[in-house]
Amino acid sequence: MALKQVSSNKCFEGFQKVFEHDSAELKCRMKFGIYLPPKAETGKCPVLYWLSGLTCTEQNFITKAGFQQAAAEHGLIVVAPDTSPRGCNIEGEDESWDFGTGAGFYVDATEDPWKTNYRMYSYIKDELPKLINANFPTDPERMSIFGHSMGGHGALILALKNPGKYKSVSAFAPICNPIQCQWGKKALGGYLGPDASKWEAYDATQLVKSYSGPRLDILIDQGKDDQFLSAGQLLPDNFIAACTEQKIPVVFRLQQASCFCSPCYFFIASFINDHIKHHAKYLNA
Repeated sequence: MALKQVSSNKCFEGFQKVFEHDSAELKCRMKFGIYLPPKAETGKCPVLYWLSGLTCTEQNFITKAGFQQAAAEHGLIVVAPDTSPRGCNIEGEDESWDFGTGAGFYVDATEDPWKTNYRMYSYIKDELPKLINANFPTDPERMSIFGHSMGGHGALILALKNPGKYKSVSAFAPICNPIQCQWGKKALGGYLGPDASKWEAYDATQLVKSYSGPRLDILIDQGKDDQFLSAGQLLPDNFIAACTEQKIPVVFRLQQASCFCSPCYFFIASFINDHIKHHAKYLNA
């Protein structure tokens, strides 16, 4: 699968690059950002995948989060893909900010007209790692995942649905219980159809109730002043209760910060080093 380099910038003795490729899963041209730490020049490195939130592209995280210095210090390759297929010419894909373009929700759609292209779950789980491992100096056995909002939802479900695949998982302000919030009902209903029982396969609060894989230490940072927390879109308490019942360790930190819309990357940048250290502890063990 051919990669085309879009940009390359020296950063903390490593390189922040962007590539594009034709995706077999999504049947469109896709971009992803990849940070290659200095250590990647001489040996294989573990890979940390970042999943962004609603309306984002591959650019938001790599230009605003300030993760590169910590990634360089810990020798981590960091991959940041786009959040949805682009330019598929599907009727209605650009009509709203929380469904369609920029809002793939990290599911494999089963409903027309979305099911042909909107397969972000399989893209993140299978196609993208194969592409990364084939083209960069990675250690395929050392992989972790984290994300923000919709991407936090994506990180949690990917870790919970694939026990042992990821060494660690963390999230900023994740959508924890999408079957119970308006964002989730809109996206899951649109991509998966009206049968709500099918939505549970992409709901972290439901998935954690039946998780039986290796120990998974979860770190979550949530802004206290997040308008979407108070609006009932994120529902972290439901997830924490399910984790407690299953005796799955979760560190939940309610921070004096907002984490919505444009200010979200101030929040992410404030605590990104903690998350990089969290993952490095497992990836470099």
